[in-house]
Amino acid sequence: MLGIQQAGAPPLLLAQGLTADGEPLGATTVAYAASLSKQMTAACAAQLVRQSELDLESALSRWLPRLPAWADTVRIRHLVHHTAALPPDAAIDALMAGDADRTTEGVIRALARFPALERRPGTGHVYSNAGYVCLAAVVERVAGEPLPHFARRRLFAPLAMADTCYWPGPGPAPAGAASLTPARPAPLSLGDGGVWSSAGDLLRWSQALNTDELGVSALMQTPGRLDDGTPVDYAWGIGVRSHAGHRVYRHGGGWPGLRALQARVPALDLSIVLIALADDTERRVGLLDGLLDEFASSE
Repeated sequence: MLGIQQAGAPPLLLAQGLTADGEPLGATTVAYAASLSKQMTAACAAQLVRQSELDLESALSRWLPRLPAWADTVRIRHLVHHTAALPPDAAIDALMAGDADRTTEGVIRALARFPALERRPGTGHVYSNAGYVCLAAVVERVAGEPLPHFARRRLFAPLAMADTCYWPGPGPAPAGAASLTPARPAPLSLGDGGVWSSAGDLLRWSQALNTDELGVSALMQTPGRLDDGTPVDYAWGIGVRSHAGHRVYRHGGGWPGLRALQARVPALDLSIVLIALADDTERRVGLLDGLLDEFASSE
């Protein structure tokens, strides 16, 4: 499933293939967005920051007091930009009893079993799913409501993203989720993942960030820095790259049997979304890079 849109032109949405139950894929076919969900978590946090309800310099321990003393040294900005120095995801997973325990509560409970961090937060950049699970939990504490409710009210409903929701969450499973569930059941934690969406909705999301419909694009496009000022190539839930002279915001998401990719170029008002029910990441990234080359050369 491929979606492309540029500069206010109608979206181009293409789909090829069938779901597991033989239904043709389409622009509204719902699939697991995997780590593309991090942008939605970051957008929820950015909304709270904009409203002065969440301070990026506040300590994680303020919001999750059951974590050990090391949480006093972790700032919210560290979670946003993957500089919190949390234990590796593999180490956290090893403390959980399989997929059934892969919940937000399970991740935080596992984190609470680590007496210390291996390094000081803000001294390195290491991608962390657990960091975004914590960020989602902070959003819930600040907002006073579950993340799926807050995201629906503040993100998905205003942007008319009818195919998009967090699941597990309120209400039934997303339409088509049963036939598109990846080869391994999706994790139950929210924040690092949890969003189910369609190519059409993800394209709508990308263009809304390009045009700042949510009022937080400038903040979300700001790359992070280590505590010594060294820049990192990660903004709010999305990587920052340079491609053909343009700044590109891109991210991938994957789970066994599924790959989701997204790239947007605000300077070109361009968004590209690709969802594949396959594991061939290299081929999909090559297609995405080729499309970026094509649009950059035709500017």
